[in-house]
Amino acid sequence: MKLFLAKEEGKKSEAKETRMDFEKSSISIKDDTEMADDDTAQNPESSRKLSSDSDSSDSEDEAEQTQQLRALESDLSTNPSNYDAHVLYIKLLRRRGEIEKLREARENMNVLFPLTPAMWVEWAKDEASLLNDSDSESVEKLYERGISEYLSIPLWREYLNYVLQHDPKVCDSSVDGVSKARNLFERAVTAAALHVAQGSQIWDAYTQFEQSILLTIDQSDIQAKEKQVQRIRSIFHRQLSIPFANMKSTLLSYKAWEVEQGNSLDSESDNVVGISSHVASSYRKAEEMYNARAHLEEHITRQGISESERYQHFMSYLDFEKSFGDPARVQSLYERAITDFPVSSDLWLDYTRYLDKTLKAGKVVKDVYSRATRKCPWVGELWVRYLLCLEHGLASEKEISAAFEKSVQCTFSTLEEYLDLFLTRVDGLRRRLSSARGDDVLNYSLIRESFQQATDYLSPHLKNTDGLLRLHAYWACLELKLNNNLTAARGVWGSLLKTCGSMLEAWQGYIAMEIALGHINEARAIYKRCYSKRFSGTGSEDICHAWLRFEREFGTLDDLDHAVQKVMPRLEELQLFRLEQESKSLTEVTDKRERPLKKTASEKRKSGSIAIDEQSPAKRQKSTQNQKKLHEKENTRGLKLAEANGGEEKKGKVEEQVNEQLVKDTYSSKTRLYTDQCTAFASNLNIRAIDEDLKQFFSDVGGVTAIRILHDKFTGKSRGLAYVDFKDEEHLAAALAKNKQMLLGKKLSITRSNPKRGKRESGALTTSEHDSNQSGIEGSSASKESAEISKGSSVAPQVPHSRKHFESIQLKGKNTFAVPRNVKPLGWTTSKPGTKKEEDEKPKSNDEFRKMFMKS
Repeated sequence: MKLFLAKEEGKKSEAKETRMDFEKSSISIKDDTEMADDDTAQNPESSRKLSSDSDSSDSEDEAEQTQQLRALESDLSTNPSNYDAHVLYIKLLRRRGEIEKLREARENMNVLFPLTPAMWVEWAKDEASLLNDSDSESVEKLYERGISEYLSIPLWREYLNYVLQHDPKVCDSSVDGVSKARNLFERAVTAAALHVAQGSQIWDAYTQFEQSILLTIDQSDIQAKEKQVQRIRSIFHRQLSIPFANMKSTLLSYKAWEVEQGNSLDSESDNVVGISSHVASSYRKAEEMYNARAHLEEHITRQGISESERYQHFMSYLDFEKSFGDPARVQSLYERAITDFPVSSDLWLDYTRYLDKTLKAGKVVKDVYSRATRKCPWVGELWVRYLLCLEHGLASEKEISAAFEKSVQCTFSTLEEYLDLFLTRVDGLRRRLSSARGDDVLNYSLIRESFQQATDYLSPHLKNTDGLLRLHAYWACLELKLNNNLTAARGVWGSLLKTCGSMLEAWQGYIAMEIALGHINEARAIYKRCYSKRFSGTGSEDICHAWLRFEREFGTLDDLDHAVQKVMPRLEELQLFRLEQESKSLTEVTDKRERPLKKTASEKRKSGSIAIDEQSPAKRQKSTQNQKKLHEKENTRGLKLAEANGGEEKKGKVEEQVNEQLVKDTYSSKTRLYTDQCTAFASNLNIRAIDEDLKQFFSDVGGVTAIRILHDKFTGKSRGLAYVDFKDEEHLAAALAKNKQMLLGKKLSITRSNPKRGKRESGALTTSEHDSNQSGIEGSSASKESAEISKGSSVAPQVPHSRKHFESIQLKGKNTFAVPRNVKPLGWTTSKPGTKKEEDEKPKSNDEFRKMFMKS
């Protein structure tokens, strides 16, 4: 014992120096001050100046530190979760030597965060420097708190050294003192035995302690001495069976010790010759295990690599250990990783999942979860699994409730984490209340309080969400099953509907509960309350149909009739509303599409007017005269038609219509001339189809150069007709082969547009038709052309443009209808030689018809 203490004398003197420095409030480095003192001694004349400068500098530093302390105190009062502020605050207090505030600051930080091993060592040494050896128990408690949070070999060594140096019983080598030290060493080797890189340090300290005990035994007490020798040999054998980084050094130490005990061994050789066979076998196995892990140990202990690289090396090392299936080694490696990455939530989650899978429950798992939730309190999943771990371990309601109260005070990233936490708490209460196990006296009020707490917290944030619906549905279910309180269950649904009245699922859940209980009238009353409400999507229609289905399955014929009377007007109203919305949206889409087209047309007109302005005066005059002649010709033809139908008083209106039609014909002519021989005409097109739909439809054909969908002039809606231009005949033929194929739910009719033959198989107006109309060609040729179109296509042919224009004129007054050219209606007279031509005859008026019938 004395030998061991002698080896530790240097550390003891260091502790004394630390105590003196701390008492003098000079813990911080004073190199600059000492250098200034030396300079002052060498230059006495400047000592006064240096002294004044030093005092001024000290006062400035103190004022700055005081201001910084106040700022940190203010920051921590408003944001106690600021880890960096805690660390800086403790450093400043320690530098200033404010003991009481320093102790309080450390305690406050440890409530929220685990301290690092270095911080625990620093705290314990500061407290030890202020206490006598007789008061070592308070310092030992600090070390115990530190080792419970991290697997730290340096922290364990500091703890062991402090007990060996400051515990009076251990120093006196009393029976109780030796027993206390041995128990502490056994705890240390259990915790650090599998630490490949540093674990041998604890074992070496253990053997040194036992060797020091051997030196204190009287030489005459052979039995006690032999017993101690066997104890030391056993510790060596245990150490040699574990893979460590310096196994050969341990083997040499063991052989040297055996030589001291009088055994003949080659203490200079690192082979196992001369030692017992079972020890040699264990050593070889441990050496093989270390050689397999040496490269992994090198990766995680290498200096100069990034934190992310070190983390990945730890993960690879863990996968390697898991493949061997040794939980103790895996857990030891997890503890080493956590020491390097104490606030890695992913690491803690992985660690706890492994423990849940292998150990299920127990003190070890509970301690790990306790540390995990303190180091990563923002991870809701850790708190949820911590509550489950406590329930597995049959923890008391007091312990579980305390953990739950801590969890709800934390800040999580999502509201779903809070919801999961509350539901987990309720799950545990329900299970324990149903099984009635344990000494705790539970009643349903705890469940109701938990639900109410969850509702108060989550309702403002989870309005109209499935999460809030799930919470209330679970609550209402437990009110019925565990509490047998239907009124309370209905009250739960009622409170949900006040918050989420526009959520269809909430009403459906309430109705489902009443139907399951057989309360048909109550369910019907709920339907009457909600069928007229507006829900998102098709929810309004769905609830109406659900009511009708409910009455068919559960109601009488009168109930069904009553529901139909209520629901059908509502359904018609909803249908009308949806049609209006669709029309409005379609109009908006159409407007968006036509805006660029109108802009292009405006630019073209502008460019055309510029071109006209650039013409010579003679050309402009000639063009103007041609336009006037064409305009006069159209006006004359329209006026003659008005006179032939007895509409002399309507000449002005007809003239306006002719002018408007002239503009239409001109625009239509330009549009038709754009169509060439490689153009397909598509009819029976869905009015919702757009250019992109047709382009996609002909994507397998290819060669599309232009697409023009025809729209109504006044409504802007699609007429179901379109022209599609192709770059050659081959692509056009392939497009015609797609005739009668489905597009947006309708069979598309595709035909060739051929303006050269003066007709179009689709029935749309061609260029030749337009030209013939402009030149006044009418009669039999147009009729024959229409007949040919009718034969060649299933689509009704359109009337030539000029005839369509004149037939659109409403003839009023004594005329009752416009008469086709080749049909002889009642009231026409037969032409006689010498009379006017047949086409100049006028139809009988209504008065003439009336007189004719009265005469007969």
